Amino acid sequence: MEGRDEDVRVGANRYGERQPIGTGAQTQDDKDYREDPPAPLFEPRELTSWSFYRAGIAEFVATFLFLYVTVLTVMGVAKSPNKCSTVGVQGIAWSFGGMIFALVYCTAGISGGHINPAVTFGLFLARKLSLTRTVFYMIMQCLGAICGAAVVKGFQSNQYERLGGGANTLSKGYSKGDGLGAEIVGTFILVYTVFSATDAKRNARDSHIPILAPLPIGFAVFLVHLATIPITGTGINPARSLGAALIYNKDQAWDNHWIFWVGPFVGAALAALYHQIVLRAIPFKSK
Repeated sequence: MEGRDEDVRVGANRYGERQPIGTGAQTQDDKDYREDPPAPLFEPRELTSWSFYRAGIAEFVATFLFLYVTVLTVMGVAKSPNKCSTVGVQGIAWSFGGMIFALVYCTAGISGGHINPAVTFGLFLARKLSLTRTVFYMIMQCLGAICGAAVVKGFQSNQYERLGGGANTLSKGYSKGDGLGAEIVGTFILVYTVFSATDAKRNARDSHIPILAPLPIGFAVFLVHLATIPITGTGINPARSLGAALIYNKDQAWDNHWIFWVGPFVGAALAALYHQIVLRAIPFKSK
């Protein structure tokens, strides 16, 4: 990798694959399809490339905007005593899903549009990213999230403290196991959708797939939020959880905070293994 734009995209077709017997007729697109070569574990040359730093800046700005809009939405719902007068849970879910849709669309060609350390981790396990780029992305995502939450607090300091700052907490009536399970499954759905929406073989068959990829990813975020907001407020993004917790900085924000790191990383790892080994059988394909 030399920091070129195509290096950060999932699905730069290079290696061939043999189609199993009995899976249907082989199309011309299948013949032209090439599998991505695994990314190197360490790639020091990336550190001298402007596109490497440009991608990190894109992740920072995207995560900053993501936290700014979504935390404001959560606070707006919490502020109203009458939930019928606000956008409610559905509006919060649309805020998160819609922002991911928009931001992935804007940044996919620059950084891959991760905006989430769990997504970055899953792609690293699938050998789509070097460790160098993975660590850099995660740092920039967390910094962006912290700055996004800090700007919200700077604009509305009193309300931020009073309304909880959008921090993820385990809701009353749910055990730690419930919260951890919700985060694992929710992140699995998200990262599995990312792999499917950016699959190189699917992209080779239909040129419209890369353009449409942000839509299912954003919709997956929306649906997961509908299901898990009542349980954990929905993390599935360690940077989002860290940024809100660090700026709010109250005991309840740090209680069980580990759930919002362990759950997403476990879910991302399971999704990467499922997609790469079970569905795509990457380790078993002829080189």
